Amino acid sequence: MSMENLSVASKGYFGEFGGSFVPEDLQGVLNKLEQQFLKYKDDPEFIEEYNYYLREYIGRENPLTFAENLTKQIGGAKIYLKREDLNHTGAHKINNAIGQILLAKRMGAKRIIAETGAGQHGVATATACAMFDMECIIYMGKLDTERQALNVFRMELLGAKVIPVTKGQGRLKDAVDEALGDLVQNYQNTFYLLGSAVGPHPYPTMVKHFQAIISEESKRQVLEKEGKLPTAVIACAGGGSNAIGAFAHYIDEKNVWLIGVEPAEAPTLTEGVPAVIHGFKCLTLIDEKGEPKPTYSIAAGLDYPGVGPEHSYLKESGRAEYVTATGQEALEAFQLLSKTEGIIPALESSHAVAHAVKLAKELSSDDVLIVNLSGRGDKDVEQVFQMLKQ
Repeated sequence: MSMENLSVASKGYFGEFGGSFVPEDLQGVLNKLEQQFLKYKDDPEFIEEYNYYLREYIGRENPLTFAENLTKQIGGAKIYLKREDLNHTGAHKINNAIGQILLAKRMGAKRIIAETGAGQHGVATATACAMFDMECIIYMGKLDTERQALNVFRMELLGAKVIPVTKGQGRLKDAVDEALGDLVQNYQNTFYLLGSAVGPHPYPTMVKHFQAIISEESKRQVLEKEGKLPTAVIACAGGGSNAIGAFAHYIDEKNVWLIGVEPAEAPTLTEGVPAVIHGFKCLTLIDEKGEPKPTYSIAAGLDYPGVGPEHSYLKESGRAEYVTATGQEALEAFQLLSKTEGIIPALESSHAVAHAVKLAKELSSDDVLIVNLSGRGDKDVEQVFQMLKQ
């Protein structure tokens, strides 16, 4: 996307991060989207309809499960799992997809486009489009369509058209590029349903709004179970939607430690520098030419050279801490949780589990950890099977 004729919005900033660096015609689309979002997010009828679908379609609220066997085996802090894996479609992505599609419906959109990495957001979007009878186009990096072939079939089964993107690395970043390009050309009838807490304003704010249900529930649940707030909340971070949702209602609770876990192979928050990517400013992995660096993680959903602007701000301000877990550690955590709790986590979520296991050992039995189990591992079983065979 060309960066000429930039119109930079003053709003949508978290410290120096965020904003909107987009061509003028796209800025008009985003301004309208922001107005509609602000209008409907507090509208009682909208809230009632959203809550109806959270309950009757997604199956919320989902439990905060005490991982008793894992806790016993590891020793140290009590580990609780926020069970986003139990949502319809198997991940946190559906919370946001339903919220945005209800907005799209009110805006009169007939055509929905989305990007996807691991395919969970693609599946959630295709699901929502089937439910609300909308045309659905999903952009997915060619490499990811091969890694997550089963999710491609799911999306097609749900009536979506999946477009493999061969440009660049054929990964999530390239899928976002294509989706933004489509929006610029077709904004009259198209709604871009963005799945990560990234992109130009108002997307990061919108995605956080719809994902905040995660921490709204977990906060209430942990107080019921433990009579106190957790020592730490741990979530994997790629674009950052599940992590920002898991953190949202704890950000003002200064005693709660917020920890985002990135893949060691794509350590955006650990090693990134402030830069503009996809129409917003965030910490980004940059190569010698000043271009976003190629990234690779065994978890397709964490494969992104940037990260949500609010995460960038939480890191720089010191409110949250970001650490890394290697693919190998995630693979071990994937197997450990499966064997001890009978819960197969997504490879993305396994990064958070890996760090929780490390941290729990350093803490006492009075400490409580909440791990956001952002998705279930069905989509990864074949990939893990092949990796372990080797």
